[in-house]
Amino acid sequence: MDLSTIEARKALAGKWAAKYGLDVALVCAVAHHESSWNPWAIRYEPSFYTRYIQPLVNNGTVHTMTEAQSRAISWGLMQVMGEVAREQGFTGPFLSQLADPDTGLDYGCRKLQKSVNAHPGDTRAALAAYNGGGDPQYPDLVLQWVGQYS
Repeated sequence: MDLSTIEARKALAGKWAAKYGLDVALVCAVAHHESSWNPWAIRYEPSFYTRYIQPLVNNGTVHTMTEAQSRAISWGLMQVMGEVAREQGFTGPFLSQLADPDTGLDYGCRKLQKSVNAHPGDTRAALAAYNGGGDPQYPDLVLQWVGQYS
């Protein structure tokens, strides 16, 4: 899938933005900031693993180390954490499927919609929630890209 043009990016993101009632420019801005539109972008989050995944391993909820570590990786265009995708109903056998542009945008938009709904009328708060709240600059880093996709 060629995502080298703004038109192609907006077309792909627009499909998922429409499904979840989101602004396509905002979805594009998140993808731009998170992955620079590289569907193969991944990032392992060791502190996420320790805080959220290790307890699941300890209580027997997660049975393999591959699954456990995959849940602590952010995947694809919108950098959705594997654990978040599982919480939102992703049942695929491999979390690496989140690197598929459609799958990643689907689950990224689900998460973004949840954040937007939790913070009606406050895009900055919604973006902070999308990112887990740890980086106070995150909303501005995303919002700087909205104009490019409006």
